[in-house]
Amino acid sequence: QVQLVESGGGLVQAGGSLGLSCAASGRIFSINAMGWYRQAPGKQRELVARVARSDGTNYADSVKGRFTISMNNAKNTVYLQMNSLKPEDTAVYYCNAETLYVYWGQGTQVTVSS
Repeated sequence: QVQLVESGGGLVQAGGSLGLSCAASGRIFSINAMGWYRQAPGKQRELVARVARSDGTNYADSVKGRFTISMNNAKNTVYLQMNSLKPEDTAVYYCNAETLYVYWGQGTQVTVSS
């Protein structure tokens, strides 16, 4: 079992920045990748950014150049720095950890006002 606790998020104006963090606990040695996904109202959950032991980082095209994912292995924490935010970035953001199973955080709301 892996437990994920997210923090950060909130309300920001367009063009602003926010940071999200996600701390993992439990069977952390079994984690192969961690990432951030988001789900806007009426839309499917989509990948935002992911960092994997085997193949590095990847980003959704819509956030490339604006968002940065990073990991602090000592703290078992993954971060998402979001810059130049747009109203279309508004969504619930979920942390994700991949082992043989997939684990999800509880989600945190990010709202970008125009």
